[in-house]
Amino acid sequence: MPQLPSGLPELVFDDEDLARFLTSSGHFNSTSIRPNAFLPNPKDGETSVFRHGAKPVKDLWKIGNSVITNSTLHGAAMIKAKEVRRAGLEIISAEPPPRHAAIRRWPMESDPNLMKARHKEIALLLASVAVKILK
Repeated sequence: MPQLPSGLPELVFDDEDLARFLTSSGHFNSTSIRPNAFLPNPKDGETSVFRHGAKPVKDLWKIGNSVITNSTLHGAAMIKAKEVRRAGLEIISAEPPPRHAAIRRWPMESDPNLMKARHKEIALLLASVAVKILK
């Protein structure tokens, strides 16, 4: 199996933990992750994640601090790759930076309001199974 520069396999396995870094206080509340934490970037239609579990937490923050340079790193939403696939999305390795992956295949609709609603529905599914880790 092909290896990436980080040493990880190119294929993202279902049991892998993915960290979505939380860069806005609007991405979470006192009890949970908010759906907008997982919404795709409007510029490229992807959601950026990193292939790393919650432990060791110091390594998670090391990754976060190296890639989040123009905003505040509040924490991370942890989710299993299989949950992303269960929601009908795809995860691909997208290095550099090391350990980076992208959630793709968000639904595209000709009606912008319908597309926003579909994205919000999927993001709600992801947020409902994500685990919040605050910095």
